Amino acid sequence: MTAHLITVEKHRARILAAVRPLEAVRMPLPGALGRILREPVRSAVDLPLFDNSAMDGFAVRFDDVADAAAGAPVDLEVVADVPAGSAEDPSFGPGQAVRIMTGAPVPADADAVVPFEDTAGGLAESLGRIRVLAAPHARGAHIRPQGEDCRAGDVILPAGAELGGRQLAGIAAAGVHEVVVSRVPRVAVISTGDELRPPGAPLERGQIPESNGTLLEGLCRENGAEVVMKASVTDDGDGLRAALADAAALGADVVITSGGVSEGAYEVVKSVARMRFDKVAMQPGKPQGFGDGSDDGGPLLFGLPGNPVSVAVSFEVFVRPALRAMQGAADLDRLIVRLPAVEAWRTPPGRRQYRPVLVTRDGVAPASSGGSHLAASLGRAEAYAIVPADVDHVGIGDVVDVMLVP
Repeated sequence: MTAHLITVEKHRARILAAVRPLEAVRMPLPGALGRILREPVRSAVDLPLFDNSAMDGFAVRFDDVADAAAGAPVDLEVVADVPAGSAEDPSFGPGQAVRIMTGAPVPADADAVVPFEDTAGGLAESLGRIRVLAAPHARGAHIRPQGEDCRAGDVILPAGAELGGRQLAGIAAAGVHEVVVSRVPRVAVISTGDELRPPGAPLERGQIPESNGTLLEGLCRENGAEVVMKASVTDDGDGLRAALADAAALGADVVITSGGVSEGAYEVVKSVARMRFDKVAMQPGKPQGFGDGSDDGGPLLFGLPGNPVSVAVSFEVFVRPALRAMQGAADLDRLIVRLPAVEAWRTPPGRRQYRPVLVTRDGVAPASSGGSHLAASLGRAEAYAIVPADVDHVGIGDVVDVMLVP
């Protein structure tokens, strides 16, 4: 590796070492979607809360129906009816049964449930007598036992878990209405460059639509952050100084700039922002800036390259883990799987490649010709293939690490 390049791991370690945890807050369950738990959630109740029926059918004594078959049916007297939500616990004796609906509490005298499909006549004709045509497979058949999923006091989600819809539903089912989660990170996004114009604005020669701000705002919001400011500034320096001051005044925890960190004559971020600038052994995304705000307790500063693919990759490799670490997330990184390449491509010598790829039934294929400026192609990518620095070519059938992204 070229001496002046640092590894991805070294740059990432510097960033994570500077992360300061955000405050924890207690909040009602409906507002916690996308938040990270800072305290474990313990169930308030047993789940299920009581023995209940897994089927529409009949609560029975197993010994009464253990030998039932189509050629040797068993007739039972139906003495009660228990719908879901009922608090009744009807008693019944040998030779009797209770009609029961799915989710209803199983009578104390029952030790099995016969589905209505295993009876003659079914539910519509079942108040009075039923004929059982098939025996339950065992004592306890079709009964969901109390506490099968968890007991009151059990941890159902640990600290560090991210709360999606499934997690919120599980917490609600456990009888819990409040959770302790991280405060949302506040992020300021600043795009730099004289050439940038708002999307849809008339363009003169040398000008381009500004897209990095939209990209970073979307990625931040997808990952649980609040974007408190989005700005585009020129390369003269005054605009960037003002934007950084505005970000601090808004209480930003993180400031992300794009552009102005390379080796050109007008690299405004390198001229103005208080960051350390390094060349990282990765492609795209070699020029990187980072400031920990330690001098004045200010925000973390990320100076990302200007090309859109470089911005997207840098966010995944460096910014996203920091945002999640600030919130106390247990998992900082995306899921990585190993898949074969269905097309061949070359990789840069001495740098780890993060190649936007499409995921097919047979493996992965490049989403574009490979340029870090190809913003439209980035929108089609479904993952990043991660190729080690000592590999110079990916051949058809070669298995590569693939970082899955939404």
